[in-house]
Amino acid sequence: MNRRKKLSMLVVAITTAGATAMTPLAAQADDAEQPTTRELLDQCDNGTDKCVFHPSGQPVDSMGDAHQVGDSAFNCTKDLQRSTVGWSDTTGETNTVGVSMKAQYGFTKLFSVTIEASYSHAWESSHTEQQQTNVEVKPNEVGWITREAAMQEVNGTYEMHFEDEFYGHRIWYVPFTAKGPKADAPSTKTQHTRKMTKKEKQEHCG
Repeated sequence: MNRRKKLSMLVVAITTAGATAMTPLAAQADDAEQPTTRELLDQCDNGTDKCVFHPSGQPVDSMGDAHQVGDSAFNCTKDLQRSTVGWSDTTGETNTVGVSMKAQYGFTKLFSVTIEASYSHAWESSHTEQQQTNVEVKPNEVGWITREAAMQEVNGTYEMHFEDEFYGHRIWYVPFTAKGPKADAPSTKTQHTRKMTKKEKQEHCG
């Protein structure tokens, strides 16, 4: 058998449950059961002799969903009112594993260190912003504030090498995506007003 044919038979990639294992061709038929992404990543620095996160490209910036912060301001007077709405809002992260990046798992610590080294800024698992925002409310109207947090999304792959076989393989590549608050970027705050409903007038204006 020539060398090229030997190399082509030596290693192939199988994709299951979001992860790719490097496995001998003859072993594919035995791969009836595969680990979940969470099961694999829980082994990072806890059963691996190598666990490295490789980011794919630059973080992608976006804005989070607009949502109300603070209380609504009801103007039951006959004059234009400027109300100051105090609020505090916390934005967390989401990821393909569904655990908080604050947790002290090996893969979460590795992720944070890698992001800081690659992009020169820290990964924020949670960011709280608090402020007092003015809103001008006309007579018989209600005013409120919405906020959209600045977000960043990072994609990449964990390369995991096991000293002993894990689910039949020693090398796994695990795709991973995380989206979290971008603390060094300003959020968007918007003031809104509308006419009070009959029920709101009864509840707030007596």
